[in-house]
Amino acid sequence: MKFNPFQITLASFVIISSAVLAKVLTPHELMARTTASLDFQKVIPQSFGSWTLVPSITPVTPAEPEGFVQPDRYSAKIYSQEVARGYSDGHGNTVMLLVAYGPVQNYRLKAHRPEICYTANGFQVLDKFKAEFSYRNGAKPLQLTRLTTQRETRLEPVSYWMRVGNDIATGPLESQIIRLKYGLRGLIPDGALIRVSTVGLAPDEAFKLQDKFMRDLLAAVPPDKLRFLIGLPG
Repeated sequence: MKFNPFQITLASFVIISSAVLAKVLTPHELMARTTASLDFQKVIPQSFGSWTLVPSITPVTPAEPEGFVQPDRYSAKIYSQEVARGYSDGHGNTVMLLVAYGPVQNYRLKAHRPEICYTANGFQVLDKFKAEFSYRNGAKPLQLTRLTTQRETRLEPVSYWMRVGNDIATGPLESQIIRLKYGLRGLIPDGALIRVSTVGLAPDEAFKLQDKFMRDLLAAVPPDKLRFLIGLPG
């Protein structure tokens, strides 16, 4: 088959244009690198309200030892973090908190998603639904996902949300849509997963206790650091 000069020129133009467009639309700037790094171990207080740290309690975490990101020249400044703690309210109630932060939405951060993390640790997900959480009067409620998980006789209700850039996502599809939104602006969003859970309480009672814990926690985080946990609610 022979091609005339016009067809060759047109084909070349399409190929070059596609390459240029792909380059332009490929995200290249990490949102995490436009802000100062935080030490989440310090940002999240060890005691607040009626809650005090219980060092002997460790929440469920992914078993996969793979790191968050490939090391590069920014690694010393922008890094991934996990905060896993247990808290007691002094009245026999205990809440487990896990905060996982990553400069990009990659494998390790995804591995923290409770549906994956708990299943990998031998739990069954018995129930899953979305809910709203009012953390402060006058503020837009946060969108949450709630789970009821169980392993043998251990019943563990879970509440969590995911921050992607400045937005909140309640599932993987929503996370992908938000990432695409930032990608069209040339940005690679950072992310955080905030998860709380309890053992020994029925789901309704557990979720009520978790809401109190989260409300007290967010009230104790300095206002200028709060967006790293809840984004910028509209």
